[in-house]
Amino acid sequence: MNYNPIRILARWLVSATVLMVAAYLIPGIRFANFYAALVAVLVLGLINALIRPLIIILTLPINLFTLGLFTLVINAFMFWLASSVVKGFFVTGFLSAFWGALAVWLINWTINYLFRK
Repeated sequence: MNYNPIRILARWLVSATVLMVAAYLIPGIRFANFYAALVAVLVLGLINALIRPLIIILTLPINLFTLGLFTLVINAFMFWLASSVVKGFFVTGFLSAFWGALAVWLINWTINYLFRK
């Protein structure tokens, strides 16, 4: 893995922009400013790195029963949790969090596919 600081900064800015695009596309998600989006990306990354694996393990039986679809609910919960921690990042309900998390995943997946080495 390449830990180039310029690459990390660029990825951080692109991720914040992706969150802003998701907020534009999905009603019920909004940001006070771009700074809030930058902080939200950091918090979302920390939540996904520290809390999400524990939640995945704890919900493994229901995740297996739903053939992995419950992971979408977990992603929505992580998205909502980040919005409750970051001032200036607002998500009005579960459906907004669900569609927002799905939109962020889809946009990030597309960007990664287009710009892969």
